[in-house]
Amino acid sequence: MRRRTFLGAAAGAAVSALAKPSLAQPAKVLKFVPESDVAIVDPVWTTATVTRNHGYLVFDTLYGQTSDYNFEPQMVAGHTVEDDGKLWRLTLREGLRFHDGEPVRAQDVVPSVRRFAARDAFGRALMDATDELSVESDRVVKFRLKRPFPLLPAALGKTGTSMPCIMPERFAVTDPNKQVTEMVGSGPFRFRADERVSGALTVYERFSGYVPRSGGSASFTAGPKHVFFDRVEWRIMPDPSTAANALSAGEIDWWQNPTPDLLGVLKRKAGVKIEGLDPAGGIGCLRFNCLHPPFDNPAIRRALLGAIDQTEYMTAVAGDERSMWKDHVGVFSPDTPLATTIGTDVLVGKRDFEKVKRELAAAGYKGERVVMLDPTDYPSTHALAMVAADALQKCGMNVDLISSDWGTVVQRRASRQPTDKGGWNIFFTYLNGTNNFDPASQLGIRGNGDQAWFGWPKSQRLEDLRAEWFVAKDLAAQKAICAEIQKQFFSDVPYIPLGAYYEKTACRGLTGMRNGFAQFYDVKPA
Repeated sequence: MRRRTFLGAAAGAAVSALAKPSLAQPAKVLKFVPESDVAIVDPVWTTATVTRNHGYLVFDTLYGQTSDYNFEPQMVAGHTVEDDGKLWRLTLREGLRFHDGEPVRAQDVVPSVRRFAARDAFGRALMDATDELSVESDRVVKFRLKRPFPLLPAALGKTGTSMPCIMPERFAVTDPNKQVTEMVGSGPFRFRADERVSGALTVYERFSGYVPRSGGSASFTAGPKHVFFDRVEWRIMPDPSTAANALSAGEIDWWQNPTPDLLGVLKRKAGVKIEGLDPAGGIGCLRFNCLHPPFDNPAIRRALLGAIDQTEYMTAVAGDERSMWKDHVGVFSPDTPLATTIGTDVLVGKRDFEKVKRELAAAGYKGERVVMLDPTDYPSTHALAMVAADALQKCGMNVDLISSDWGTVVQRRASRQPTDKGGWNIFFTYLNGTNNFDPASQLGIRGNGDQAWFGWPKSQRLEDLRAEWFVAKDLAAQKAICAEIQKQFFSDVPYIPLGAYYEKTACRGLTGMRNGFAQFYDVKPA
C-alpha cells in the first residue's frame, strides 16, 4: 500500500469518527423541505438547481461569489497573475481535506476543472482561452493562457449551474458524459448515501474535518463557512399543504419554496419567517428540442412567440403579487447592467391564436405530436406547463402533456431520441438568475449544437456575438453586443422566456441564512 493511500485511509477513519455527533448530547438536526428530490447527485453532469444546492453542501469551489457579485478566493489561498494576464498560478490553502481524509491537491483540481468545463458554457470559454492547464506542485495549479482572461475567478466560482466543484482525482477523471454517483467532496457536509431514501429523504452529516477559510466576505458562496448543525435532513414533501402544515407545527425548520397561495397563511403563523433569498430571481423558460420536428424549424419556433403572454404565465405562478414577478423579460436578468427589453413587446399583450395558427401552417407545421414535459411536483414550473399546453392547443398544435416528477424530467430531457423512442419536444424550467447576468454563463443562448444545453440549437451568429462579448473593451461595448444577442435570439428562438419569478422561502427558529439560494453553513438556531 502506498504511503499516501495508507495515511489517507487512516485519516479517513479518524475524520469519520470525528464527524459523528457526541453521544453525550442529542444531534442538532435541521429539517428542510427542498424544491424536489435529488434525482441526480452529480452537480457537474446536470444543470438542475436542486443538484447545485446539494453540491454546495458536499463540495467546495476554488472561488466564492459575494453578495455584490464579485469573486473572492475560497479553496485557493490566492493567485498571482503574470505575463500581461496570460499566466495565472492558483495556490490552494492549507488544511483542505476530502471527506475520505485525503488532502486536496492540484492533481485533483486540474481534472475537476477539465470535467466541469466540458459540461459548462463559461468553463468551456475559459478552456478555449487556455493553452496549458497543469500541476506545478501539490498546492499550485498553473493556467497558461492564449490571451488574457480576467474572468477566470468568475468561471471557477460561478454560482449558477453547472457547479465548478472540486472532486478527488479518481472521480474527476470520469467521462463528463457519465454521472458520478459516489459523493466524496471537501465541503462542510458529508453525503450519507446509506441513509438516502429515494423520493423521501436525503441526509447530510457535518464534516468535522472541514476548515473554514479565514477572512473574506461571509456572503453568498464566499468567505468563512461555519456549521452549526450536526445533520441536515432533506425531507421530500411534494404536496404544498403538507409542507405548510409541517412548518406551522414545527415538524420542519425550513421550506425552500412555499407556493404563493400559502404565503398569506404562513405569514400569520407565530414564529414563521418569510424571506427572499435570491434578488436575481429566475427566468421562466419554455425550451424547445431543436433536433426533431416540429421545432427543428426556427420559423415554427418564431410563430409561437405570438402565443405567449408573459403576464399570463407569471400571474399563473404568483398571482397579482407584483413584487414576485416581472414581464417584458428577455435573456438577461432584469435590472442588471446588460439587461434589455429589445424585442420583448412580442411577449406581452392580447394574443391572437388564430393568427398564430395560420403562421404555424405557413411555417410548415403539419400536426406533429408535441411532447411537453410537465413536472407536477414543482408548482411554479407546473403552472408554466399548464398555461403553455392550453395556449399551444388553441393554436392548433397536437399537444401530448406528459406529467411526472421533476427528477424524471431531468432524466428524460437528456435524451436526444425522437419522441416515439422516449424523447421530448418541450420542457419547462427556470434559468437561474445568476446565470443570466451576461453571455458567459447564460445556458439558453448557446447555439453550439451538440455541445449546447438540452435542446441543442445551432446558431453561428449567437456564437459569434458571444465571442465578441468576451473581448469587448468596456461596458458600453458589452451592452451593444448584448442588444444584438437578444435581437438574434428572437430570430432563432432556442427557447421562449416566460417572465422573471422571485421566489420566497419560509423558516422558523433559524437565523444566519445566506442570500442567493438555500445554503446550510452559517445557519443556526435562533
